[in-house]
Amino acid sequence: MTRDLHEPLEAGPVRDTVRHLQERIAARFPERGLRKVAGDLLILIDEVETGAGAIQGRLRLARVVSRVSMGLIVGATLVALALAARDAIRVDGRFTSSLDVLPLVETTINDLVFAGIAVFFLWTVPERLQRGRTLALLHQLRSTAHIVDMHQLTKDPEQLRASYTSTSASVPLDMSRDEMERYLDYCSELLSLVAKTAALCAEESRDAVVLDTVNSIEELTTGMSRKIWQKISTLPPAA
Repeated sequence: MTRDLHEPLEAGPVRDTVRHLQERIAARFPERGLRKVAGDLLILIDEVETGAGAIQGRLRLARVVSRVSMGLIVGATLVALALAARDAIRVDGRFTSSLDVLPLVETTINDLVFAGIAVFFLWTVPERLQRGRTLALLHQLRSTAHIVDMHQLTKDPEQLRASYTSTSASVPLDMSRDEMERYLDYCSELLSLVAKTAALCAEESRDAVVLDTVNSIEELTTGMSRKIWQKISTLPPAA
């Protein structure tokens, strides 16, 4: 019943929302770089969607190869242990002395340890292949979030106050009060969609490293959005 209640996050609706936001930004701020950032996010969403299907084939092949290799290693280890035991035992089935047991025990331990390491390595190959690609996408999304934050950093509500006095180092403000509010709101929406795209990367993943990275991006974008809304709250009252 829980599975029936679960509605997975899909790339299509997220892409449509980002595209609509890009159109809204272009309508109000056609010359601003924020519109291009939204376009870059659309490209990342496409990479998440198309890459998910492409990597599944490679993952299936990697699983088959790794499982076959694991079977061969286990089989070879058993054969090696059987041969070692045969060499250590006399024809009548008894050990000649207790010292004959020591090489057999040493061989058994070494073979089991190395076989266990090899089996563990092969078992995690598909997971590591998927993790590498996903973490690369998440790194790009984290960079996109910081780019959005850079776009809002110079938007200072204090410059709209009548008491504000500029200096030679002040960044000129070419926005009205309503334009700044709308621009900051667009930045906040874009950060939220960056987090949604990161969640797309982990929709089918149970990898703890991937999930922790997604959570860190969500915390990052939430913190940036909080700063933006603090700016919006300090805007002078609308005329």
